[in-house]
Amino acid sequence: MEQLVEEYGPRWAPGPYERGTDGPRVIVVGVDTSPTGLRAASYGAGLARRQKARLVLVYVAAPSMWVGLAAAAATDLQQQTFEEEIEQLRSELRYRADELGVPITFMVRRGEAFPELQAAATGLSADMVVVGASEQAGHRLVGSVAARLVRAATWPVVVVP
Repeated sequence: MEQLVEEYGPRWAPGPYERGTDGPRVIVVGVDTSPTGLRAASYGAGLARRQKARLVLVYVAAPSMWVGLAAAAATDLQQQTFEEEIEQLRSELRYRADELGVPITFMVRRGEAFPELQAAATGLSADMVVVGASEQAGHRLVGSVAARLVRAATWPVVVVP
């Protein structure tokens, strides 16, 4: 379920048809405020600028962090944390979109990261998905969002370290 979709920077429009040109037209990037999430956003923005592609940045608020908390105060605190992180991303995106001249669509979704990124990429007919490498040691054993996206084998997936 999408909660928020915002546009920043110049309006995206597909460029003129070029014979023999290959490359992504829609790039979906999974973002958060972690160093790898921000590097993924930068990589995706550079690629979108060079390819004249549409850039869609997707932030997923994971339910494990905002559902199932016993105390209402803890739930309010988690919601406030998400809102602060979203506002931090929003202000950074506005600045970068103007600086690079890249049109950016920012989406906020609630749910588990893998199915929400997969749904966003499918719904937007993405040609590529970019995500940051997981910084959690446990993901080496259980599998990360990036590994699950690669196994889905629907689009090329770039994992930014």
